[in-house]
Amino acid sequence: MGDGQERVIGWGVVATGNIAHSVTGDLTLLENARLAAVSSRDKERARSFADEFGMQNAYDSVEALVKDDAVDVVYVASPHPQHAYAVRLALDAGKAVLCEKAFTHSLKETETLVAHARESGVFCMEAMWTRFNPLIIRARRMVAQGVLGEVRSVTAELGFAAPVDPVHRLWNPALGGGALLDVGIYPVSFAQMLLGMPSQVGAVGTLTELGVDAEAGLMLSWPGGQRAHLEATLTAPIAGGASIVGTLGRIEFSPRFHHPVRMVHVDAPERGVERVEVFEDTPEGRGYVPMLRAVAQAVREGRTQCPEMPLSDTVDAMRVLDDALNQLGVEYPEPAPPGR
Repeated sequence: MGDGQERVIGWGVVATGNIAHSVTGDLTLLENARLAAVSSRDKERARSFADEFGMQNAYDSVEALVKDDAVDVVYVASPHPQHAYAVRLALDAGKAVLCEKAFTHSLKETETLVAHARESGVFCMEAMWTRFNPLIIRARRMVAQGVLGEVRSVTAELGFAAPVDPVHRLWNPALGGGALLDVGIYPVSFAQMLLGMPSQVGAVGTLTELGVDAEAGLMLSWPGGQRAHLEATLTAPIAGGASIVGTLGRIEFSPRFHHPVRMVHVDAPERGVERVEVFEDTPEGRGYVPMLRAVAQAVREGRTQCPEMPLSDTVDAMRVLDDALNQLGVEYPEPAPPGR
């Protein structure tokens, strides 16, 4: 297997939907990675997925996948309410976990699952790839170094126009449907990354006939007067930009901010003469490679978290989302263990 730097990491993938295809495609670009196995409730879909990516094993249950000795990391890409079941199985089997966002469908479930992960002593992380984007990392460093002065406000928006289909996971309450859990997690995590846990959350939005949020606007505030205005929608082709505004300047991310390729820094000191810096980045693959590389390295080194996306941030972001969902009147049914 080689030394700690070179050890090949085996990946197992839970579910075979669009996001699983995208992330697994980037896994093929990752050095010292082995695509070991995939699971799906539909064995034929699992076999087709395995054949597409050159995986040896295809299973019809998560239980079988986490028992595979070739799997070191389990990537969970099932709908939100099914995450907890798969994550627990993986952790109990001693497998590292990378779980899609939102981490779960509720604050209670997230807190319970995070506690379980911490007790297990096994690596576990929410798959917030934005945190590993080189431009986001640059922006965080600039903020930490005081380049913007004191951050006073954050704006971020994300969404798209999705055809209404009550069976599809985007609209189905049983599958954790709605704008906030699907795309709202990105603006919320972005604001939390910069300003921490807000003291107040205000939410307005529109619910579908089935009771999930089709769109939502959030206003977050902090004790020092800082604020964040966030938008999430499944009803309109919103641009998807973001900004960080401080007392000495601002950073603007061109759409789409959750995987930016261009960032503008506007330096605006007190004398009012603005200077503009433009930073650009070419993504590796679809943009997931930096996150996957960080997870693999953490597992090689025996760490249980990545500093870019600690479990405490997952809990804080879910606390904001849960508050907003409660204000809007969204109630999700308790998920039945899929057993698959």
